[in-house]
Amino acid sequence: MDTHWHLLTDGSVNTQTKVGYGACLWLQEFTAPTDLLKHTVTVKRFEATSSTKLELETLIWSLHEHLASANKQTIEITVYTDSQNIINLPGRRARLERDDYFSRNKKQLKHHQLYKVFYSLMDHLHFKLVKVLGHQPSGNRDLIAQHFSLVDQAARQALRADTL
Repeated sequence: MDTHWHLLTDGSVNTQTKVGYGACLWLQEFTAPTDLLKHTVTVKRFEATSSTKLELETLIWSLHEHLASANKQTIEITVYTDSQNIINLPGRRARLERDDYFSRNKKQLKHHQLYKVFYSLMDHLHFKLVKVLGHQPSGNRDLIAQHFSLVDQAARQALRADTL
């Protein structure tokens, strides 16, 4: 049985403490009103992170959580993110693998392990990536952006609560 899922992910990090919160929302359809979906957003705390690392950690965590509950059925996944780094990773893959995850100045990339996990999940799940413009004024948001604002708000609220 084929099932299509939509995954929305975002994160918020405190750069001083290096603590961040990732949030995800899994949907099969975009038909539910945004205010009814708040309770379905899942949040996780990450430590020793940065904004780039947190976006990857959140996506990987979200995909692993869903895989554990997918009951081996065939699923299609569309991932919605505002992370330019994640959106660019498929296009960077050939060079990163060719150079064994080293930069042009011969330094190993800081997030090379996360990139490897990302590519492995991409190969296994064949998910599609969609760039979402984050932090838009509410009047300019389409339905996807409205739903995306839920993960953005959940991550920011969890981080604020953590620092109180």
